[in-house]
Amino acid sequence: MQDEPEVAVLRYGHRPGRDDRMTTHVGLTARALGADRVIFPDNAGQSLETVEDITGRFGGPFTVELTEALNGVIRNWDGKIVHLTMYGERVQDVEADIREAHADEPILVVVGGEKVPFEVYDEADWNVGVTNQPHSEVAGLAVFLDRLFDGRELDREWKDAENTVVPMETGKKVVPADEE
Repeated sequence: MQDEPEVAVLRYGHRPGRDDRMTTHVGLTARALGADRVIFPDNAGQSLETVEDITGRFGGPFTVELTEALNGVIRNWDGKIVHLTMYGERVQDVEADIREAHADEPILVVVGGEKVPFEVYDEADWNVGVTNQPHSEVAGLAVFLDRLFDGRELDREWKDAENTVVPMETGKKVVPADEE
């Protein structure tokens, strides 16, 4: 979020056809809940297009990238690395340490898409589990980002949006941003 070191999300792995929706939702969740950018594997071009489209329509800033060097992103990251896995330390036990580190350093959040190699566990500063139970990586990312930002991401201001969602008790209302 603004005036803090970067938070980037790396989607580690993507199986076209099988993971398209999940990879897209990793990107949308990263954007909506305070990350600055998402990095997808190079075979996730459709997810990139969708997240860029949503960013254009509903605001940013947010960046979407493709890479063929997932391990290189991790190896060359200049900051702390958090790997979300059901096998990690409980999020509630490490969130304060991660928040403290993020005050001074960028954070890379690695979200697996298929079996993640052991090297990722080794390179991570924290392997973090949200419940240590099988569930969606999108849910894990959402809970983690909310804990990292301590809820501040929910009040984020969006810039350069074409559209704005108007909060309502019932119904759906989207208006052009300049009519807000």
